Amino acid sequence: MQKRILGKTGFEISPVSLGSWQVGGRWGSAFDKKNAHNILQTAVDSGVNFIDTADVYSDGESEGAVGRFIKTRSERIYVATKCGRQIQPHVNEGYTVAVLRKYVEDSLLRLQVDTIDLIQLHCPPTQVYYRPEIFALFDDLKKEGKIQFLGVSVEKVEEALKAIEYDNVATVQIIFNMFRQRPSDLFFKEAKGKNIGIIVRVPLASGLLSGRYSSATTFEAGDHRHFNRQGAAFDKGETFSGVDYETGLLAVNALKEVFPANSDLAVAALQWILRFEEVGTVIPGASRPEQVVANMSVLNAPSFEEPIMESVRAVYEKYIKPQVHQLW
Repeated sequence: MQKRILGKTGFEISPVSLGSWQVGGRWGSAFDKKNAHNILQTAVDSGVNFIDTADVYSDGESEGAVGRFIKTRSERIYVATKCGRQIQPHVNEGYTVAVLRKYVEDSLLRLQVDTIDLIQLHCPPTQVYYRPEIFALFDDLKKEGKIQFLGVSVEKVEEALKAIEYDNVATVQIIFNMFRQRPSDLFFKEAKGKNIGIIVRVPLASGLLSGRYSSATTFEAGDHRHFNRQGAAFDKGETFSGVDYETGLLAVNALKEVFPANSDLAVAALQWILRFEEVGTVIPGASRPEQVVANMSVLNAPSFEEPIMESVRAVYEKYIKPQVHQLW
């Protein structure tokens, strides 16, 4: 597998990696340690060497599963985790140097490592990006050997642009997919100029871009696709990329007309993202090992030409852009 360099971290990582929000079970279901191990094992056996997790995923169980797993392998596996979302209410005032330091130290224990490869602020409120003392903390943690690099996970392009003004920010994790195209308009250019590694999350718009959902599809009560469509629990842009569900289905049907009849839309959606050279890696999630295998198949999929890219943009312009473009 041809690796990509993750910006100024210098990490040579798999272009398709693993996001572990739902590792260990579907959204809303109980955590399953065996399933989590099997997903992680399948990913690494398939060539993945970068795993993204967070302290709040399954109340720390995801970090624990990653930590246990990497101890069973001899390969170099890069681990990124996140901190800050434990703060409740999740407001600017809750972000303090002491609180964040404690979160990082707790993550070190759960991951069973001495140093975290990449720690990321986990979608903090916009005001946090204007507080240099928060970013300075991670310089201290780096000097102490507790982290290698700092990144941010953002909701908005404006937050990403502000974050990369700090010299110690090495990566930005951002939502980018066929339903969320704004990052490629300006941010990608700015990130490339500063050698910022770009990690793409929510690549399938919470599964909507798999092409397997319909108006009759239902989601479990604990699944954010059920309870967070209007942002009841967190930014609604994390759920279906902020797109109204029925509008998203119309756009998906239009996208199916763009690609050959035998195409897997999920694979095409990942392939579309990787056409952007600025992207360091894309981190689709998986709730079972078979989904990992399906995600990795993009690396062997036949390439498509520029007219396809133009057609995808046309679908976005018609159905999606009026709803989401200026919001995130």
